[in-house]
Amino acid sequence: MNKKISILIPVYNEERNIKPLYDRLEKVMNKEKYDYEILFVDDGSRDNTEKEIEKLHKKNRKVRLIVFSKNYGKADAMQAGFDSSNGDVIITMDGDLQDLPEEIPSFLKEIGKSDLVVGWRYKRHDKFLKKVPSLIFNNLARFLIGLKIHDANCGFKVMKKEVARNIEMYGELHRYLPALAHVKGYKVSEIKIKHAERLHGKTKYGANRMVRGFFDLLTVKFLSSFAKRPFHFFGGLGLFSFLIGFVIGSWLFILWLLTGTIGGHTPAAIFSMLLLILGIQLISLGLLGEMIASIKSKEKPYNIKRKL
Repeated sequence: MNKKISILIPVYNEERNIKPLYDRLEKVMNKEKYDYEILFVDDGSRDNTEKEIEKLHKKNRKVRLIVFSKNYGKADAMQAGFDSSNGDVIITMDGDLQDLPEEIPSFLKEIGKSDLVVGWRYKRHDKFLKKVPSLIFNNLARFLIGLKIHDANCGFKVMKKEVARNIEMYGELHRYLPALAHVKGYKVSEIKIKHAERLHGKTKYGANRMVRGFFDLLTVKFLSSFAKRPFHFFGGLGLFSFLIGFVIGSWLFILWLLTGTIGGHTPAAIFSMLLLILGIQLISLGLLGEMIASIKSKEKPYNIKRKL
């Protein structure tokens, strides 16, 4: 591997893990003689995470730091890292020592065959609260997106620079980075990796992240099918609703012409009007979506307090 490697590590309250992780990374990278940088993105930590990374930066200028003004979330931290990285190949990993730096050479061997390589934690050392939702999301992603990998939301990944540059992260979309790459036509593969137990700190996973993750999975599906043509989605639903309402209304109108009354079909008349109104609203929403899709905002979703 004669290309420059950027190791991107989003961190939040991981002060006790920073130094041990760095020591292991430095050992691996120097042993393999890689040209590398280590880019930490401090996502508004409230402990001494920032100070621990500063110490490493003073000792080794290959260590870089981005500090957010507050906690924005992992997706925004990854996006900031993608925007600032200098490597031809980008490695993403968690800062909790559950991703083993010793697996990096195996990833880099595989990246020559793919655009993005995902780790498969086939023996995962996590609590039930994390493993079950992950299993559900992985199966839903395979069903909705068609990406045939086992552990799509594993944080340990390696990708070519152009993949990171062409995918935008927000919300909980970092979980579905392989799916987003897949729908853009990039080749995605996986390798089996070892997974360690968390030694220090607490997991950042909670029930609220599970709910947000589910909605973001639906977002991925929508973006993969209708991002550039939202009118095809909303317009189709609107046209269907309008036609059903029109058919019911036409039947009631003919009944009124023939008998002079619609009899006991008042609820059907109300339902017909509601379907017509809903159809018009959905069609209008689709046209509005087309207008929004044609305008791409340049505003960053995060605020950087400082950089090293």
